[in-house]
Amino acid sequence: MDFTEVPVTSERKSKKKKSKKAGNKRMSEAENGESAGVEKKKSEEKMENGESSAAFPPTFSVSEIKNKQRRHMMFMKLKQEKRKQKLQLRKKKKKERAALGDKAPPKEVPKTIENQRVFDETTVDLEDEEIAFDEGTDEFSAYFNRLTNPQVLITTSDRPRGKTVRFCEQLASVIPNAHVYYRRGLALKKIIPQCVARNFTYLMVINEDRLVPNGLVLCHLPDGPTAHFKVSSVRLRKEIKRRGKDPTEHSPEVILNNFSTRLGHTIARLFAALFPQDPNFVGRQVATFHNQRDFIFFRFHRYIFKNEKKVGIQELGPRFTLKLRSLQKGTFDSKYGEYEWVLKRHEMDACRRKFQL
Repeated sequence: MDFTEVPVTSERKSKKKKSKKAGNKRMSEAENGESAGVEKKKSEEKMENGESSAAFPPTFSVSEIKNKQRRHMMFMKLKQEKRKQKLQLRKKKKKERAALGDKAPPKEVPKTIENQRVFDETTVDLEDEEIAFDEGTDEFSAYFNRLTNPQVLITTSDRPRGKTVRFCEQLASVIPNAHVYYRRGLALKKIIPQCVARNFTYLMVINEDRLVPNGLVLCHLPDGPTAHFKVSSVRLRKEIKRRGKDPTEHSPEVILNNFSTRLGHTIARLFAALFPQDPNFVGRQVATFHNQRDFIFFRFHRYIFKNEKKVGIQELGPRFTLKLRSLQKGTFDSKYGEYEWVLKRHEMDACRRKFQL
């Protein structure tokens, strides 16, 4: 049998090489596919067991990304992953607490600005003899001993606008024995003697800026003190959702929260003396002055007992927020008055955990 040699051309050689490369490529792709499938199964098992793999390397910083849109997208993705991890950890702790039952450790108290507050030397102890003596001899002792009934005059700055006038009228409906008078351009130094002659015990002046109430001067008569507040977040009754009917003429109960220092104690007594000390519980109305981080939040509610354990409340309005700016001895005198306390923002507000009231 004869064999003849056939010469192999360069084209056939290149075709053979290409076919070999294609075969090797298919083999490598199949191997990569199998390894990718194995890795995917492992990652799914980890996720089921609660182990989340980090999407970013530990040294990754989102700020290094130059593209703004991509940087925002990566930041949101990172934030979402952190939220998922936090939720998984919380669920895990909840399951552990349910399994341990009564033997579970007590819950951790979250750190807030309030419970991390810097200790103030002027913090009031209500059982202190000095505090009791001051309360028995200060300007407000006659109200708390029920020797004097408060009479309040409410007025405004010159030429008040609609919202300020309505705010004064609604304040007069909240405070018993309160009367609203138009100022008529008179100076406060001329108004104060007239108020004393007519047996008013308080003068309340509402200032406004850009048609909105922005300040409150509360002057106790006849001997002071006088407090000046910044007013913000004023909402009248019409602006409050799901509000109740207008308040009745019953004297409300008064709640004063978190006035712990000597200055805060004075301000709390200044507010308490605005209202009669014999509230009518039939009216079920409550005026609340809540101090939080030196902001005083005022709310006015009506409550109802649904049963022995549940109580329902309904806001009547108005609502507003006060920030103390100064406390002055005696009646209002902006030029020669002696100030007990003045807000110095850059000094007093430097530490967020130190409060004045």
